[in-house]
Amino acid sequence: MAKSGRPKNTKNKAKHAKLVDRKKNKLRQKQDERTERLKALKEKIKEHNQDSTTND
Repeated sequence: MAKSGRPKNTKNKAKHAKLVDRKKNKLRQKQDERTERLKALKEKIKEHNQDSTTND
């Protein structure tokens, strides 16, 4: 017979899904921040190399 009343495990599944989503978002945010820092660094190096070639 089917269980009557509250559905089984839905509360824990919702909590788990929420935590996993939070973890994924955190990792995604770190990855995005890293790529932004690398882009800025590349631009700075490119600018520095252009300045040094014009000075020579």
